[in-house]
Amino acid sequence: MADHAARLGDDARRTAPPPHVGEGALMSARDRRHAMLLLLLIYTFNFLDRQVINILAEPIKMELGLADWQIGVMTGLAFALLYSVLGIPIARVAEHGDRPRIIALSVLVWSSFTVACSFVTNFWQLVLARFGVGVGEAGCTPPAHSLISDYMPREKRASGLAFYAMGTPLGSLLGMALGGVIADAYGWRAAFLAAGAPGLVLAILAATTLHEPRRKLRAALAAKAAQRPKFADACRELATKRTFWLIAFAAAVQAFVTYGQTAFTASFFLRSHAAELASLGAAFGLKSAGFLGIALGLTSGLAGILGAVLGGRLSDRLIAKDLRAHVYLPAVFAGLALPFVVSAMLVPSAVLAIFLLAGAAFLNTAWFGPVYASIQGLVRPQTRATAAAVLLFILNLIGLGFGPLAVGAISDLLATSGGMGAAEGLRWAKIIGELVIVVSIVLFGLAARTIRDETVS
Repeated sequence: MADHAARLGDDARRTAPPPHVGEGALMSARDRRHAMLLLLLIYTFNFLDRQVINILAEPIKMELGLADWQIGVMTGLAFALLYSVLGIPIARVAEHGDRPRIIALSVLVWSSFTVACSFVTNFWQLVLARFGVGVGEAGCTPPAHSLISDYMPREKRASGLAFYAMGTPLGSLLGMALGGVIADAYGWRAAFLAAGAPGLVLAILAATTLHEPRRKLRAALAAKAAQRPKFADACRELATKRTFWLIAFAAAVQAFVTYGQTAFTASFFLRSHAAELASLGAAFGLKSAGFLGIALGLTSGLAGILGAVLGGRLSDRLIAKDLRAHVYLPAVFAGLALPFVVSAMLVPSAVLAIFLLAGAAFLNTAWFGPVYASIQGLVRPQTRATAAAVLLFILNLIGLGFGPLAVGAISDLLATSGGMGAAEGLRWAKIIGELVIVVSIVLFGLAARTIRDETVS
């Protein structure tokens, strides 16, 4: 297996283009800026539509009569199952297909199902609608990562992918702020309508204005098609990459913790700091959910954007000196975030807790650039979209699929069998969930041993 990995690495080094030469080299700087901004906007609404349900969880729970484990299912598992599974076949199509059109169709599908969430009348209808959102969003990030890796030279790949990843905190910011305000004024159903509708316009923009470098490289692309690895070959390539699997599961554990936290952040504040939120909201002419959504959106959202940008730029600098920075940085960020989250769960002040979570948000987005760039560098260019899809399959199935469900189930258990009640049960469920981050730190540390030997492009 080691010899096979060495041969793959040698072949990739001989056939890979120089860092500044690639399909994206045929694009003008203006086209590249437009493409990056549009992809960021699309990913922002990708995350907005995915995460807006978090600020709406409490009113949905009360209207539909749900338990916390059901909130975990509708915020995580219902979305993650098909999202994770479909990402791989869609990525295979993206290896040779028209990536902007794939992204455009995906935006159309997930936006339509987000709108459908506003018409549900019971738990299972909401689960089915969230399945549909997951189906649509599965076609966004693997093609986008592949496009960005074509657009950007290798030495700027981490910052390019980190720029795209700013959609995570941006979408969370808008989802929390707009979702809370709209839900307070018009109800949670109107919030879903407002979240989904803009995607219909973005789908048209992606289909008509997003640049596909392959359209200008038809002759070269035809020659490359014969070299495109079959899925089995791509899997065999990934199987030789011990570093890939360590990073993938480290990121999955990190996602498990982060998604488990964010799914219940609004519920935690509304249960544990209800009186303080009502007072703060009244001072600004808002209700509790509206104030909380804006406060969390602005603090954690802006901190997350800053973390993604600075994390990407720091990664570019340090990775140029030592490839192990790809995994050292995420491990350090994860370790620093832990005390911020635990402290936020224990302090008596809602305002202080909000600012502590902003510090955690900064650290929890700073790892996006180095992790995503490391995966793109571990495989040949022909396998990048597939590698991204496999990473996202693991990350989202474990993280998004089971993080919220685990925290919700522990919360229910502590609230009932533990006799803590809904507020304290959720508080300690979130603390227990955060401690799992230690596993991620260990896995990133193990990946540092092999990443320099296994990076090929």
